[in-house]
Order: sequence, then C-alpha cells, then structure tokens
Amino acid sequence: MSQAKHIHILGICGTFMGGIAAIAKQAGYRVTGCDANVYPPMSTQLEAQGIALTEGFGIEQLDLMPDVYVIGNVVSRGNPLMEEILNRNLPYVSGPQWLADTLLRDKWVLAVAGTHGKTTTSAMLAWILEYAGLNPGFLIGGVPQNFGISARITDTPFFVIEADEYDTAFFDKRSKFVHYHPRTAILNNLEFDHADIFPDLSSIETQFHHLVRTVPGNGLIVSNGREASLDRVLQRGCWTPVERFGTDDGWQIDNDNRVMLHGKMQGALNWELLGEHNRQNALAALAAARHSGVPIAQGLAALGEFKNVKRRMEVRGTVNGITVYDDFAHHPTAIDTTIAGLRRKVGEARILAVLEPRSNTMKLGVMKDALPGSLKDADLIFCYSGNLGWDAHGALTPLGSKAIVEEDIGVLIGKITAAARRGDHVLVMSNGSFGGIHEKLLIQFKK
Repeated sequence: MSQAKHIHILGICGTFMGGIAAIAKQAGYRVTGCDANVYPPMSTQLEAQGIALTEGFGIEQLDLMPDVYVIGNVVSRGNPLMEEILNRNLPYVSGPQWLADTLLRDKWVLAVAGTHGKTTTSAMLAWILEYAGLNPGFLIGGVPQNFGISARITDTPFFVIEADEYDTAFFDKRSKFVHYHPRTAILNNLEFDHADIFPDLSSIETQFHHLVRTVPGNGLIVSNGREASLDRVLQRGCWTPVERFGTDDGWQIDNDNRVMLHGKMQGALNWELLGEHNRQNALAALAAARHSGVPIAQGLAALGEFKNVKRRMEVRGTVNGITVYDDFAHHPTAIDTTIAGLRRKVGEARILAVLEPRSNTMKLGVMKDALPGSLKDADLIFCYSGNLGWDAHGALTPLGSKAIVEEDIGVLIGKITAAARRGDHVLVMSNGSFGGIHEKLLIQFKK
C-alpha cells in the first residue's frame, strides 16, 4: 500500500480550512497544518482527528516535506513560511482550488451562496438529503446540531457546501465559490458586505455572475425572487433553469407555514425556528433538495426534525426568568430579522439586544447608519464599542436613551445585569466569542 499523500495547511484553524482538513483526513490524506492562533475549539477538534498542528508560520515546517501546501486566505505576502515556499518554488494551491480539484471533481455539488443565511440553509439542505437517505458530504461554516460536525466526506455523489463570496487567497482574488462548479446553486440574497475587499455592491454582483457562469445547463439555480440585485446578476446572462422563491409565480410560504409551488399547495412546515428569513431559507433548501430527487413532502418532514446551527438564536440558558440567546447576526439586515423573529415569539416581553460590531465591514463603520433602524424593535440596546474605529455612541443617537454604549465588557455586563428583570429576553449578537459574555451574564443573573 502506497503512503498517503500529505498536505500541509497554512491557516488551518479557520472554520473553512479546518473543515477541509477534516474531510481530507477522512478521505485518506495525511494532514498537518499551522496557524497563528492554535487554540480550542478548532485545535482540539483537529487534534482529535489525528491532525498535527504547529503554532506559527516558521520555515522549519518545510522539513515536513508535504506533497502540496494548501493556503488559507488569512495568509499574505510577508508570511515567512509562504515566502520560503515561493522562494523554493514548492507546490502550493488555495483551499477552495484543492477541494474542488481533489474531492469535488466527481460530486453533485449543491452550493449555497448569499449575504445572509448560508450556514443555516446549507445545514437545512444537508439534513433534508440525510433524512431522505442520500448520505451527503458537506462543508458548512458552523455546526449543524443534527450532525454535530461541520464537515464530512461520503462515498455518495452529493456534497453540500456553504459557498462564500469572500476572496480565495492572496494569489487568487476571485470569490471562493467560483471553484466549486455546482450542479445545484442557491442564491439566497445579495447585499453589500465585506467592505474590506469589495468597493461596492456591483463588484459583488460580478462575482455572483461568475458563479452563475459555472452552473451547467442541466443544473438548477434557486434564486430569491425578492432581490433586485440577484435579478441583475441573472440578467447579465444565465444558461441554467431558474426556480425563484418568495414570489407568487415560484415557491411561496404563507403565514400558516403552508408551502406552495406555482400556486399549488405542497404541504405545511411544522417546526420551531423563528423568523421570516428562516422560512425563506426553508423554501430554498426544499427547492434544491427537490432537484436532487427528494420529494417536497419528504423535505417538509425532514425540516420538522431540523435543529438549527449552533449560534443561530441558540438559547444559552434561563436564570431567574431571564433567557439569554446567542446569535451570529452581525450585519444590519440579519440583526433586524433576528430581532423581528424573537419579537414574534415573545410578544410584549422585553428584548435586551446586546451587540458587538465585530465583522470587518462593521469595524470599518460602513454599516453604522443602518444600525439604529435594525435595532429599533428591541426595548434596550447595549453596544460594545471596544476596538471600533468609529463613534458607536454617535451612530446610535437616534435610539435615544434606550441605547447604552460601553468600551469595557465588564462595565457593559454590569449595566445589562442592572437593567435585566424577570421575563426579559437577552439577545447577544456577535460573530465572535464576545469575551464569553453569555456565561458571564448567566452567572450574574443567578445572584
């Protein structure tokens, strides 16, 4: 038996590259990797799979002599290991390119793209296929609770991937998703985001059209019919059948969760998820699953047993009648829909929104003017302003006295604790760990 091919991943502890590492290991490769921040939970997940990790980017790692170096998009010119790889003309490839060429070449790829909802919709789609017995592989930027893992490879044709529009690598500025060559593509929505790499919405629409150009004529594009931006993308040229959701002439869902296709009733969605955005996510997942052979009724039954991805309106605990939620929302549209979903659930009860503007786009202040409107349905707003390059207090002035801004997490926790009372719902929104604020709040509420 020949020795397994060896890949060494630079930037292995990111969600995407860690997922590649996991499925490469499952596929029989020898996998090692390095990163500047080798720490749990990703480090422990990878080490549990027998993947050896190195802290930092020292050139001594060249002694590992892998067959190829797989480069994550956190790696830039000036990185000492990368510079030596270039100097010695050693073989290297981006993560998305390696994945596409090595593991996805013979797969029926179902790609889920969009500004919002990629992780949740990918998880829904993977679960519908699993429920239908199709045993899909997947690579998702979160942990679907129906599976308990974020990535796996299987011997079936089907592979669900969260298709990110962020750039591929320092040497490939195309969006990651252009590498995947999906047969089924979901275009969930499209707004301006990633202000650190895209100058405007039009430039993102161009990347989405690059994706559309790769979908074959016998494939399917499932597109949000409510989005003018996606209509513009498709009007640039489309060679694939399109099914739209959220419109009367395509997939629709009414207030009683009854699903219709071309005006004909298909069945009802019975589940616990909140929010109109999740109802639309469900339509997209049902349409994509139907393309791969899953009847709509079976898809609806699967969604009835769907457990959301961790950190999507996840209840972290209830203490003395105060419930603390963890949600990944970090874009004004996602913040708005998340609060609206919780409001429909809790009625007149108070919502205390706790926000960390942490994404690159939010840190740049590009979305600051949209924040007050997105937070308007909360009763009190607590914003952490540490490490921001713009005036959060000034940006939230339209919310008046119900907005509290602090640059010290400890002080912020103290003010939330003082304000919270029995029956309140504390909604924490961040795409990071937020200093462990959820557990700290639950401890304070016990006192």
